[in-house]
Amino acid sequence: MKRAIIVVIFLLCSGVLLGEYTTLRDFQTGKAIPYGGKQQGGAIKISTVYMPKSREFRGIWVATVENIDFSRHNTVADFKRDYLEIVNRLKELNFNVIIFQIRPMNDAFYPSKLNPWSRYLTGTEGRGLEGFDPLKFMIEEAHKRGLEFHAWLNPYRVINSTPLRKGEYLKTLSPQNFARKRPDLVLEVPLASGQYQLILNPGEPEVVNFLLHTVKEILQNYAVDAIHFDDYFYPYTDIGSADAATYRKHNPNRLSLENWRRNNVDTLIFQLNMLLNTHNKLYNREVQLGISPFGIWANKKSNPNGSLTLGSESYSRQYADTRKWVKQQWIDYIVPQLYWPFSHSAAPYAALTDWWCSQVRGTRVNLYIGMAAYQLGSSGAWKNADELAAQMRYNCVRPEVKGVSFFSYKSIANPSNTVMQRGGQQMLRNYWKKAVPTPSTLRKR
Repeated sequence: MKRAIIVVIFLLCSGVLLGEYTTLRDFQTGKAIPYGGKQQGGAIKISTVYMPKSREFRGIWVATVENIDFSRHNTVADFKRDYLEIVNRLKELNFNVIIFQIRPMNDAFYPSKLNPWSRYLTGTEGRGLEGFDPLKFMIEEAHKRGLEFHAWLNPYRVINSTPLRKGEYLKTLSPQNFARKRPDLVLEVPLASGQYQLILNPGEPEVVNFLLHTVKEILQNYAVDAIHFDDYFYPYTDIGSADAATYRKHNPNRLSLENWRRNNVDTLIFQLNMLLNTHNKLYNREVQLGISPFGIWANKKSNPNGSLTLGSESYSRQYADTRKWVKQQWIDYIVPQLYWPFSHSAAPYAALTDWWCSQVRGTRVNLYIGMAAYQLGSSGAWKNADELAAQMRYNCVRPEVKGVSFFSYKSIANPSNTVMQRGGQQMLRNYWKKAVPTPSTLRKR
């Protein structure tokens, strides 16, 4: 009896028994949605109310690549006006973290000795806003409003797609661009479209050192709260033999090609962890390292440690062993991009969320879920305005889920359809009625 009482008290404290639960059903057919898509049946039980935690991560990505969420600017005044509109809106909606993309394409939204001004700042790579430091301004204004500023960097990407061959394309870049200065460290990856993708070669030690120096420059000059990488490591496209010469040159342990590529990315993440630990101890800071990977690490059918999914795997596609980084506690938080609905047959939301919960359990790594606000109103289950809200209710009763981040800002602040408006902004106004602090992190010991 005593043990049963203890269990009930624990469940009450963790939020599992709070509120009422209902079976999750397809909004069109009324049929119960299976828990694991094609992999496993069983009904999904979901809370009928959202129960906020006393501390939770409430983040949003502001993407500058292709000017998705933030336009180009020709004057300081216009830049300040548009950025202040963003942070004021986030404050109004009780967000507490802005994840701003400061290095979208091997470039910078800050004055740098290593990377040229971003083309997405003014329209021309290498040209900034004279006498103005955008990053310093953005951090200060975010902090004034109680928002953490997470500096979002893409490590390797030079260009997503171009009809030009490597030599031709690199000539279009600023002379300051590392890729133009070191074409020997750039991989040219053919795409199915007939175009090419260019990335810095992850297998080259000089590339790793350059990226570490890039992060170190940011840490030394700016009061960022985190360094944040997204899902772009090795490309989603098969790179074939593009790195064959590097594999032969830099593989002293004679690893298989797949393990060698994973080791290359592991090395960068481990070295970043060491860099941040050193910086934080030296300057008494608590800068975090966060990763937002593709939502599927590996499928259970191909790896016994994998999830109940049948989709593309970051472990073997981007060579990002994100599970290892969690287990080794090289990172402070992870934000898997779970951009699928509950009813998805190959990547069901419930099964994936629970898999990620099981991976962080017993570690000091915080789990935040990356959520697809941009999908609302698109097709299938995303035409249901309650889909994202249901995912929020599913998250809130899981103690391992310590918050969420939405992709992306414009989908919340400027919804393009009524489903997006109801399922995004209005949902948050109902669920996040009060401001809360972010969770404690690994580095806050």
